[in-house]
Amino acid sequence: MTPIRVLMADDHPIVLAGMRALVAANGEFEVVGEASDGRTALQLAKELRPDAAVLDISMPGMSGIEVAAAMRTEAPESRVLILTVHEDRAYLRQLLEAGAAAYLLKRSAADELVRAIHAVTTGGLYLDPAIAAKVVGGTHGGAKTPMASPAELSERENEVLHLVAEGHSSKEISTRLSISVKTVETYKARAMDKLGFKTRVDVVRYAASRGWLRQH
Repeated sequence: MTPIRVLMADDHPIVLAGMRALVAANGEFEVVGEASDGRTALQLAKELRPDAAVLDISMPGMSGIEVAAAMRTEAPESRVLILTVHEDRAYLRQLLEAGAAAYLLKRSAADELVRAIHAVTTGGLYLDPAIAAKVVGGTHGGAKTPMASPAELSERENEVLHLVAEGHSSKEISTRLSISVKTVETYKARAMDKLGFKTRVDVVRYAASRGWLRQH
């Protein structure tokens, strides 16, 4: 089986070494590159095209958020995981808008990093359990109660919204569901309108409340 190729970046050598050891110990992963600053991380991402890039949110040169945003065009096939000490929903909003697929607290890395990499490289979106609880306004990540008023979504609208929450592009959803990109956009717009959503952040909050983000 082809290993999952991982790039890692953190400006603290001890933290970087610890993460590398954690990932390398799993036979399904291969650490293909390391960086201690944002610009080097972006350059390596463009050169190596890893399956996943694990980035510290605070790095010299470019922050993890800036690297994630740049990778959307420079290395779009790579899934970005952000590691941070910050348990702040404001950071989550920035990261989701930048295109990050996972938001993981450093204190949870030993238990959750491998699971998070698996989730994002199979098309999912992963939120640290502590953050997921805050996203849904104090409920737990597995809660099933919707945040918005229940709306009558069609099966296809629900399916498209689920895939949007997981971080898939309209093109990817089009391929997966065998429908046109325009049709995907129509289902997405219709579902968001019914729920009163304006941004992907709203969709992710809703997905967390439905328990969609912890299935991997």
